[in-house]
Amino acid sequence: MAVLAMVQLMIVIDNTVVNIALPSIRTDLGTSQAGLAWVVNGYLLTAGGLLLLGGRCADLLGRKRIFITGTAVFALGSLISGAAWNSGVLIAGRFVQGAGEALASPAALALIVVMFTTREERAKALGFWGGLAGLGATAGVLLSGVLVDLANWRWVFFINLPVAVVALVLCIRLVPDIPAQSGRRTLDLPGGLLVTSGLILVVNGLLRDGHHWGWFVAGFLLLALFALVEARSSDPMMPLRFFANRTRVTANLTTILLTSAMAAMFFMVTLYVQQVLGYSPLRSGLADVPFCVAFVPGMVLSTQLVTRFGTKAAICTGFVVSAAGMLLLARIDAQGSFWGQLLPATVVLALGLAIGLPALQNAALHGLSEADAGLGAGVQTSVQQLGSALGLAVLTMIALSHAAAARRTGLKVEEAVVSGYQLAFVVAAVVLVLGAALAAVIMTAERPHRGPSGEMAGAAERSPYRG
Repeated sequence: MAVLAMVQLMIVIDNTVVNIALPSIRTDLGTSQAGLAWVVNGYLLTAGGLLLLGGRCADLLGRKRIFITGTAVFALGSLISGAAWNSGVLIAGRFVQGAGEALASPAALALIVVMFTTREERAKALGFWGGLAGLGATAGVLLSGVLVDLANWRWVFFINLPVAVVALVLCIRLVPDIPAQSGRRTLDLPGGLLVTSGLILVVNGLLRDGHHWGWFVAGFLLLALFALVEARSSDPMMPLRFFANRTRVTANLTTILLTSAMAAMFFMVTLYVQQVLGYSPLRSGLADVPFCVAFVPGMVLSTQLVTRFGTKAAICTGFVVSAAGMLLLARIDAQGSFWGQLLPATVVLALGLAIGLPALQNAALHGLSEADAGLGAGVQTSVQQLGSALGLAVLTMIALSHAAAARRTGLKVEEAVVSGYQLAFVVAAVVLVLGAALAAVIMTAERPHRGPSGEMAGAAERSPYRG
């Protein structure tokens, strides 16, 4: 578990660590604004498009093998990015990193599904695992600020190399593998190509801020064709039975809402403290320390809520608390007060996200058999990427549009920008309340109990991890 978590934290940190380094990259490599966008988007595009395929490959080829391969590919991409001598090489390295995440993340999550089979065990494991997403996002901002201020932007990539080497050595020695119990031996190539192409087009459309609807239309057409192919296939990549579980489907849908709000919040708060309050990269990172501190008790509380009251109660609680944090964040102004405005909001947000994220991952893997563990993990990580891209596209567009309108009324630049952020945070709060309502109405209520549960119950005795 520690080895898997080490790699996952490295990957999650890398999703945000590059943001603060972008101005330094532009100065050093002479990268254009469009090139800087591709430094971020190239990673998101590759990971978002390949995650589902990577999860299914883990089921078919072995979770440990795919996890090791993905970690090695991610390390290679980090090396290329850190050593880049021009923006083209850096962008290529980011594409390689995205492919590494698409292989390693779902394989690691699938290993957790088959290692922890009882409800209480899995709640604890996924509580910790889900918490890595929030901790990694804030730790990435902090680490980036330290590295950029005290060393060089290249170290935001080079620092991954020793972590990956240690993880690979330990994984080879310590992490066993459970062969997939599915009778299938070949990958559904038509389905794999259709879903990968469709997801890439949809994510690309989101990253273009919705200005090119052709990408959306083409992407959704390919995904619809994927559904038709899977319905007619005798050995589909994504069996339709996956969608028969109401808890699992609702969890994946609401994950999009939570991750969209979270991604936009991190992005806009970083811009606010640097561009409006004038914080340095290091000070911006230090401003996120309270979030990391408050996140830990939230993870513990999430596990307690899941084991005692079920995932539905934990998800609703997490969404409502997160919405309250967003409304507190909407109180920011152009003068800004860290202690009076940012600190209370980030602490409440940390608690809400730390409760909601692990519970969502637990529910998204509800009732999965060992044979489909990688598929479920791939779906969950895919919707997280889609949600992040959606939030950045829609909520940032709302903030920018409102700021432009406010500027036309005569407001100063800083005041107009902050008014855009305020509106975006209010919209994010509404989205989170909607997520809580969807979970409360649609998700199946669970009866808390101890011991094996779901389709995995029988695996408790079969798994070589036990005893």
